[in-house]
Formats: sequence, structure tokens, C-alpha cells
Amino acid sequence: MKVRMRGLAGSERGSSLVETALFMPVLLTLMLGVTDFGRAYYQANELEGAAHAGAVYGSQYPTDTTDMQTMAVDNAPDVSGASATAVYGCECSDGTGASASCATTPTCTGTTEVYYVKVTVSASYSPLLPWSKFASPGTLSAVSEMRSTVP
Repeated sequence: MKVRMRGLAGSERGSSLVETALFMPVLLTLMLGVTDFGRAYYQANELEGAAHAGAVYGSQYPTDTTDMQTMAVDNAPDVSGASATAVYGCECSDGTGASASCATTPTCTGTTEVYYVKVTVSASYSPLLPWSKFASPGTLSAVSEMRSTVP
């Protein structure tokens, strides 16, 4: 009987199962954190591309803010609830004398007048799990600005 007890006490059978059970919560938490970070990064990248697409359209048609916004939102199909705002204006090519919506013509000395467009795209983001201090629901946004000489 003593031999049998000594054999069970010295056995390592099942130790890997216990180690796996102890390490599994740490591994799952790490995987969920990486997944949440990846989702946030993907959405931010998608919004950046959408803002750029709206600004590229705006560089050709600077006064068409409605279609700039539509173009931006349409270029973020994988981000639900994306919204866009677009503004345009005139300024000197050196960045001085800006006028929103070209309400007044800037006086440019030694430079030329150019149009600018600015497209901002935003969407709400909420992590898969509430991570309290590390990640909380919020808003992701991206801004793209371009200049054009096209009236």
C-alpha cells in the first residue's frame, strides 16, 4: 500500500492540464486585448482612407461639400455609423489670408490664391469587453486637408 501511495504522489500525470487551466485566463485576456486593439486600429485606418477620398473629391470640386461627405462615408463601408463633415475655403498659397467658404477674396502678395478643402470623418468605437481604465467607448476620427487651384 505504501508503494502505491508513493507512486501517486510522485506522478506528474495531469500536471499539464492544471498548468493549462491556470494559464488559460491570462491567454484569453491577452487575445481579447490584441483583438480590441486590432479592431480600433482597423477602424481608424478605414476612417483615414475615407477622409482622404472625400478630400480628393473635394480637390476637384471644392464647393461640393455634400458630395465630399457622401464620398467619405461611402469609402468607410466596414465602419458602422460613420459620419463626415466637409468645409472649403480660399487662402493664399503660403497659408495666409484664409477665408471660409470663400466669403471674401484673400489679398495675396507674391503668392497665388488657392482653394482648400477639409474633410473630417468620425465614428464611435466600443471595445468588445469593458476594459475600464485601458479602453473605453469613444470616438475615432480622421481629418484630411487638400489644396487645389480648381475654382
